[in-house]
Amino acid sequence: MKALKGILIFAVVLICLSAVVTGINILQKGGAWDGRSMEEILGVAPQKATLEDIGKLDKAEIFQLYYAASAPSFHDFRGEFAAVTVDVGILASSAAYFTHHFFGPGRWEGKAFNPSEKDRGYGYNIFRDAGGKVYRTRRMDTEIGPSDYDGKPAFKLNYGAYNTGTVHSMRDEIRRINDHLFLGLGYMALGGGKINPAPFALIGPAKQWVGVDQS
Repeated sequence: MKALKGILIFAVVLICLSAVVTGINILQKGGAWDGRSMEEILGVAPQKATLEDIGKLDKAEIFQLYYAASAPSFHDFRGEFAAVTVDVGILASSAAYFTHHFFGPGRWEGKAFNPSEKDRGYGYNIFRDAGGKVYRTRRMDTEIGPSDYDGKPAFKLNYGAYNTGTVHSMRDEIRRINDHLFLGLGYMALGGGKINPAPFALIGPAKQWVGVDQS
């Protein structure tokens, strides 16, 4: 009986701790857009910005940068892009670990997009396993639509039609910093949904579209 009571107490403490850490992670993204331009946030002209410039920002500034940016041109945003997690916030390590170990069949390395219709398209994610094999899977639908965060246009990714489990609820949004650098926010129900997104970046120039793996 004492052992069971101890287990229950430990479980309650763990749940409470998880809730506290998640709450801190949510608060770290800061408030609404403060009106600053991308150049004011980055400290360099956005046309010259690199991944290293994004890496100098804290989590609240990353979100300010996203609010200041605009959606990429839907039909010009095509092909395969390299991708990285942007490790900011108290849960950055946990988000990166999930992305590289549970999201797909290997380490996450990129995303690809194909605007197949006037205002809609689809894409996939790119992974590489420990043996060097590349996988193109985790397909999603794409469109330009209102952001979940500020209502302005964003390039939106919806995984619901092609994936089950935790990835079924995954949603991403992407905005353009310059022709070769894009900033994204992604979330899923398991992590708290849209109130607790994780940032990532896409890096060009884009490589040729290959297409999703055939099973």
